[in-house]
Amino acid sequence: VFSTDRIIAMSFPSSGRQSFYRNPMKEVARFLDTKHPDHYKVYNLCSEKGYDPKYFHYRVERIFIDDHNVPALQDMLKFTASVREWMSQDEKNIIAIHCKGGKGR
Repeated sequence: VFSTDRIIAMSFPSSGRQSFYRNPMKEVARFLDTKHPDHYKVYNLCSEKGYDPKYFHYRVERIFIDDHNVPALQDMLKFTASVREWMSQDEKNIIAIHCKGGKGR
């Protein structure tokens, strides 16, 4: 996990057997709900898989970027515009961004 005051970069929040070696979905949700209640948005940059956004109170945006590939300029512009809008709404707002492993995209 990489973190600044307002940005958290992490691996895919997982359930089942994958939660043994990736971030357990329930623990990620508990952390965000405890530390940043109502002030976080999760960005899933993983094109390979998704999850039910209800875990994060439907504050999830998915941008489909293939693993080990450069994102399309259009996707980067969409992502940066969304982050800029979310962060400017409240100084307490943070983002949690992830792909599959937490470092590739």
